[in-house]
Amino acid sequence: MSNEKSVSSLREMDQSRRGAWTGAYSPNEALGRATMTKARESWHVFGIMSEFVEAAERLADIRPAISIFGSARLKAGTPFFELTERIARLLSDSGFTVISGGGPGLMEAASKGAFEGKSLSVGLNIELPHESTGNPYQDVHLRFRHFFSRKVAFVKYAAAYVVMPGGFGTLDELSEALTLIQTGKTRRMPIILVGSQFWGGLLAWMRDQQLGAGVISPGDLELMTVVDDAQAVVDAIFAFYERRGFAPTPTEREQMLYL
Repeated sequence: MSNEKSVSSLREMDQSRRGAWTGAYSPNEALGRATMTKARESWHVFGIMSEFVEAAERLADIRPAISIFGSARLKAGTPFFELTERIARLLSDSGFTVISGGGPGLMEAASKGAFEGKSLSVGLNIELPHESTGNPYQDVHLRFRHFFSRKVAFVKYAAAYVVMPGGFGTLDELSEALTLIQTGKTRRMPIILVGSQFWGGLLAWMRDQQLGAGVISPGDLELMTVVDDAQAVVDAIFAFYERRGFAPTPTEREQMLYL
């Protein structure tokens, strides 16, 4: 089928589904539908703005904080669930607020570990069909309808990203952070991938294909650190900021007052 015929067929299918714009409605009806469409879009924008405002008001004082990402499908009793819980507990006891997606799976593990620690557990919940309710381990609970405003909150208030094994959503958050840092749209911060066996194939592909093709720079791969145990996550975060000129005393290291 030629491109012209393909476009024509798509146009006919679209018009049969919603009616041809000309002829199907009177001028007044067409104007009314256009006005309703603009009104819906305006309220959509206001909804996004309201989520930004609420996030700013409720998260302004939570720093220093660490955002943890991971699969909603890896449940309690799995090795990565237990590892995520240990990581979050260590971060919380080290003085970090822990930010997670607030949902099930590894998000719940992060919330639970932080909730049982010394610092706050923050959940940035998203309305999804399979994640209708947040987990119960949240000191601060926010609910988002839009991924865009939620993703901004994850980056804006974080001193580091801890990326556990996960699916497309986890890869989306990882790519978002890498892009923002690479392009200088946000400050550089640690991006820690937990699970060398899980992430090894992706990193090898980045090195062989992306770096090999020249679409990323050698330094871009250095934005990520790969570790396998909970204490290594905490040590990598402290080491990153110590290399940047922060030299905390033992008390400051415990409380992270220098961030």
